[in-house]
Amino acid sequence: MDQETKSTLKIAIVGPESTGKSTLSEQLATHYKTVFVREYAREYLEQLDRPYTQDDLTAIAQGQIQLENNALQSANRLLFCDTNLMVIIIWSEYKYGSIAPEITQLHNYQHYDLYLLANNDTTWEYDPLREAPNIEERNRIYDIYVRYCNQSGVPYRIVSGTGADRLTNAINAVEEFLKWVLGKNRE
Repeated sequence: MDQETKSTLKIAIVGPESTGKSTLSEQLATHYKTVFVREYAREYLEQLDRPYTQDDLTAIAQGQIQLENNALQSANRLLFCDTNLMVIIIWSEYKYGSIAPEITQLHNYQHYDLYLLANNDTTWEYDPLREAPNIEERNRIYDIYVRYCNQSGVPYRIVSGTGADRLTNAINAVEEFLKWVLGKNRE
């Protein structure tokens, strides 16, 4: 791995479905003149000609990692990831009550420098791939994300608001993190 790749900071946007992760990922990448990693699960599920099963989650995890590894080569200092394996782990636990050991193993080898946790303060929008329209269910899932972020050891910031405010709040969180990293590197 070259020095440029090593110095790229990976920021994963995580949170329940329909909280604007894809939009934020793309907007942040545009703002910081870099690239973002799209959500592989969407691509995978749109091509699937049957209902997905828990076994499909391992293939989705592998595809997500491959997209991230490929994007690192063209990232400009920052790489924004529209979801990561935490999302797959939480969904697997929530929907199936268990997590495939392969997914946990893959997740343990992935490194992120910051999580932006998309708050559950947006309106749920219908999409054929979304499964949790009920606000109580969405809140339970969000609480699982908070727990995982707290346990991860990775710095995280909650991003709230709608529209331009949400993007501004995300940019402010990234800027705060970058100042912290710069200060840490000067020590």
